[in-house]
Amino acid sequence: MAAAPSQPKKEGPVSGRWKGFLLYSIFAVISLLIVVSLFNPLPDENKVPISQVIGDVKGDKVKRLTVEGNKVVVDYKEGEDKITYKDNEGIQDILSKAGVQPEQVEVDVKDQSAGNTWLNLITTFLPMLLIIGFFFLIFRQAKDTQGSLFSFGQSRAKLFNKDQPRTKFADVAGVDEAKAELEEVVEFLRVPEKFHALGARTPKGVLLVGPAGVGKTLLAKAVAGEASVAFFSVAGSEFMEMLVGVGASRVRDLFSTAKKSGPAIIFIDEIDAVGRQRGQGISGGHDEREQTLNQILVEMDGFAPNDNVIVLAATNRPDMLDKALLRPGRFDRIVHLDLPDINGRRDIIQIHARNKQMAKDVDFERLSRRTVGFSGADLENMLNEAAILAARANKKFVDNNDLENAALKVQLGPERKRMQTDADRRMTAYHEAGHAVVMWAMKNLDPVNRISIVSRGMALGFTTATPEQDRYNDTRTRLFELIAGMLGGRAAEHIVYNELTIGASNDLEKANGLARDMVTMYGMSDLGPISTEKKSSYGFDAMGRDSYSNELLSNIDSEVAKILRKCEAMAIEALTTYRKALDEVTETLMKEENIDTDRFKDIMSQVTGIVRGREHTQAPSPIKI
Repeated sequence: MAAAPSQPKKEGPVSGRWKGFLLYSIFAVISLLIVVSLFNPLPDENKVPISQVIGDVKGDKVKRLTVEGNKVVVDYKEGEDKITYKDNEGIQDILSKAGVQPEQVEVDVKDQSAGNTWLNLITTFLPMLLIIGFFFLIFRQAKDTQGSLFSFGQSRAKLFNKDQPRTKFADVAGVDEAKAELEEVVEFLRVPEKFHALGARTPKGVLLVGPAGVGKTLLAKAVAGEASVAFFSVAGSEFMEMLVGVGASRVRDLFSTAKKSGPAIIFIDEIDAVGRQRGQGISGGHDEREQTLNQILVEMDGFAPNDNVIVLAATNRPDMLDKALLRPGRFDRIVHLDLPDINGRRDIIQIHARNKQMAKDVDFERLSRRTVGFSGADLENMLNEAAILAARANKKFVDNNDLENAALKVQLGPERKRMQTDADRRMTAYHEAGHAVVMWAMKNLDPVNRISIVSRGMALGFTTATPEQDRYNDTRTRLFELIAGMLGGRAAEHIVYNELTIGASNDLEKANGLARDMVTMYGMSDLGPISTEKKSSYGFDAMGRDSYSNELLSNIDSEVAKILRKCEAMAIEALTTYRKALDEVTETLMKEENIDTDRFKDIMSQVTGIVRGREHTQAPSPIKI
């Protein structure tokens, strides 16, 4: 799926957050200073004990005592004034008990009742005021922050209105049928009167279904860009919170806001996060997810016939959605998006190549055939990786070699330098040459595209084939040949070394899976037309082995083993027939490490005298086991 140019993100109120942080800091420091000064006064350097004051009074060193609350200022006849403190007992009583006569020192008592009153009030209410003020600042700051207590039940949907997505249908390729369906949705939003005049109602919901990377989210943006209406985008997981009822509140807020902004589009991405079948939770029907789903069902069913609000949703797990969510009246249309075909891949590549410097000899047709099974996201990533590779090599243009290496990187992973001995490299070369020669020998398989003993990902080497056209059906004979091609590397090891290695583990896994599908899904074995396993369109296994007898399961295992042995025999026969070609391809790999499709055809034609592998009739057809 092609993507439109991304828009620059708006900067958030960074300065406002720093102001809030500075305000909190100043408030905390001032509060701390006030509390410390009131409850923990700093010691006075001129403080003297009351016993020393009594002694100085008796020694006729004190001129006057000034009483201020519980503090006594001692005015000495010579020297600086000192300070002492008395307890609840008055200074006159203390002096009298110590034997000091009233005429020996002047005592001046000042009225501190007003000061004490204010001090008492401050010390009593200041902590409470500080706490209230602190929470007031916290709530004030949180009120403008998404996700705060004040916005806990509000929708998290992002509104695109003035900054409408610039994606148009022209930026979307590879899903022509889905675009045609959604163009009608755009027309509903643009000229609803045209449909209302004939009694037609606006579709309430459109569900986009397809594997990851085919462009479901992009199509929703294209609808918004074409219709020029308010576009609310939210992920299904954003409705969910730990507190029960929050998700339902957010759903109500989202739909209410969309109705006020109508005509509008609500896009819920990954709706399976909240729309799963009810009754599956451990907490019955009262957990947060089910309450949120119930609210979505109510809101969609509660639309007035001409509310002019359409819900778009996307998922790659339609088998998990609640049936009530999928019924007409809620999601009136279910639009399926598949991986693009050869024409779709070519269009997607050309769209993504617009802003890249491509060499004049780049063959988009060949590249589209090379990328069978790639999604729109894979194709975009491939072109980006090709541009990066060209930039690293200081090239001015992206050429075919960059695109091929980028396709391999997306498909198999980056190159990895492994320390291998010549014996290990030769064994890997024979293994990959075995795949290639067997694939060449089979009449119904696609041409070999590239052979390599350069490690990528977890593989020490690889062999790829390029389909000449998109294929939507397969025959029993071709499936046998596919498995034989998968086992070609193992067969080459057996013929050349009379040994087996662990390098065929991935080949065996794929071969076993396809053989089992032939028996249990396609009825291509001696067991006849039976089907014991079911798989959804997106690869999720839903088989029920418990419903079948042990005898049937044992027969299935036997048929799978029979198919694998037959296919291995086919691979060994092909490699034995073309042993010279196997050795020649291996020697070329040891020297060059990589062999492309033209080089491989030249080697096979020179050694075998056959221009293409499809002209000979060595492989049996139809295949019998």
